[in-house]
Amino acid sequence: MIDVSNDGGQSLSQAAAILNDTQGLIDRALAVLKSKTLDGDRVSPAKLDGYQLVSYELSLCWAECSASSFLLAHARRLREEMPEAADFTTRLAALFCAEAVTNSAARMRTRPADFGLTDLDISAVTSDDAAAAFLTEQLSAGNIAAIGQEVLDRDGDLGPDLLSEHHTMMRDNFHRFADDVVAPLSEEIHREDLIIPDAILVPLKEMGMFALSIPETYGGLQEDDKEDTMGMIVVTEELSRGSLGAAGSLITRPEILSRALLKGGTEEQKQHWLPQLAVGEPLCAVAVTEPNYGSDVAGVRLRATATEGGWILNGAKTWCTFGGKAGLLMVLARTDPDMSAGHRGLSMFLVEKPSSDGHDFEVTSETGGQLTGRAISTIGYRGMHSFELFFDDFFVPAKNMLGGGDGEGKGFYYAMAGFAGGRIQTAARAVGVMRAAFERAISYSKERLVFNQPIAQYQLTQVKLARMAALLLACRQITYDVANLMDRGSGDMEASGAKLFASKTAEWLTREALQIHGGMGYAEETPVSRYFVDARVLSIFEGAEETLALKVIIRSLVENAGDQA
Repeated sequence: MIDVSNDGGQSLSQAAAILNDTQGLIDRALAVLKSKTLDGDRVSPAKLDGYQLVSYELSLCWAECSASSFLLAHARRLREEMPEAADFTTRLAALFCAEAVTNSAARMRTRPADFGLTDLDISAVTSDDAAAAFLTEQLSAGNIAAIGQEVLDRDGDLGPDLLSEHHTMMRDNFHRFADDVVAPLSEEIHREDLIIPDAILVPLKEMGMFALSIPETYGGLQEDDKEDTMGMIVVTEELSRGSLGAAGSLITRPEILSRALLKGGTEEQKQHWLPQLAVGEPLCAVAVTEPNYGSDVAGVRLRATATEGGWILNGAKTWCTFGGKAGLLMVLARTDPDMSAGHRGLSMFLVEKPSSDGHDFEVTSETGGQLTGRAISTIGYRGMHSFELFFDDFFVPAKNMLGGGDGEGKGFYYAMAGFAGGRIQTAARAVGVMRAAFERAISYSKERLVFNQPIAQYQLTQVKLARMAALLLACRQITYDVANLMDRGSGDMEASGAKLFASKTAEWLTREALQIHGGMGYAEETPVSRYFVDARVLSIFEGAEETLALKVIIRSLVENAGDQA
């Protein structure tokens, strides 16, 4: 048990109490929203869409408070297992909890009636003597600045992460690789919009990175009866710290395809493709999004028409990341021309093509059909290149339908199985980008003189760094703990919350890191400008924040809400 007799333990107890009361407010608001959106005894998606602002803000409140819960739990574990190293983490956890509670209360206080609450309800949580004293202490300028000074003194060390020895070794290996190989190449790749070079790809293949999500039976490194989401999270975070576009997303595509294959592939398909994916030969990409259909996967229109020996693909895909370099595409297509079939009319195909390093490519099949691709110019996330693809009577053999003949009409489910880990990986990518920006901000603040003293000595800089540290630690911890939940077969909802919160936080944190650099932060020669534009994509891909908030998180929260209203 935690010793709450000292100041650290007491602050955690106070934080837990006020957080619990705030979560109670959120639960009450969810129950009210449920009562407004019921159609019989079920929540109506159409009615729920009539309350989008409240739904979005409740999703944010829930995600931020969930991050606070995970961080407080981490601080408690640390006080039990490593009490000598727990004080700084405890201070960060208390600060983050105070800000999470304040932010949630502010959202609800702005329009209390819309949440089914009153000002008195909200004030009862934040204004009683114990809560007010806790918030006043934690949010005082002096406390936050003192934490910022400690961040500087510790050179950004956020305290022990309590990873296992195995995962610590993985982290250290890929940390060194990111520093020694990825980071020195990252600026040129970004500025020149280059494809990821073999100098990065080849050693990653040798390190077994592409095999992390593939079971040992099929030539991978993952135990046959146990997933290792945490391992992929650690690797993703470190590579993203080196560069989001040049390394941080490389593990995602083989993981999506391997999950889909393991879910629905025939044994022959698994035996054929998984060992190849494990060694990164071929590299792969995912083609699901279409010009008018992103998160609404059920609306996919790319047509697959049966023909002798296979299928003919016609239509367009977009945002197919790594689509040029990849030698294998996972393509979702409509095999039932009746659009009313919705997601039940979709099938998944494995499309083989030559690898290309260029910004454009063209492939002609033996039957005369064509597949062409054009890289989309983007402000950041460069290195992998995201492609528009155009299929014109492109032939795919019947054996390349995922699941064989039994896989027809099941493509949507295979896609969902594939994307299961994508959201928590995006949270890890956000943590990696934030760490890079945080480290640069600390270093620069110590070097840059303004009015004859380093900007690190100014209170406002210290406050910025303290908040950056607390947010970064909270994002790291929710990501780690949700990864552990997923390895035990749960945590899908929490993964959506982690992705939503970490992605939004990355935008703010990289912005503050750039601001600390002043004019130099706006220059392309300074890495923080890259972190800033790279972070912007995180709230868009792997589930746009609006889709996560309105279609995933709030629906689940409302459906499971109590009847307090």
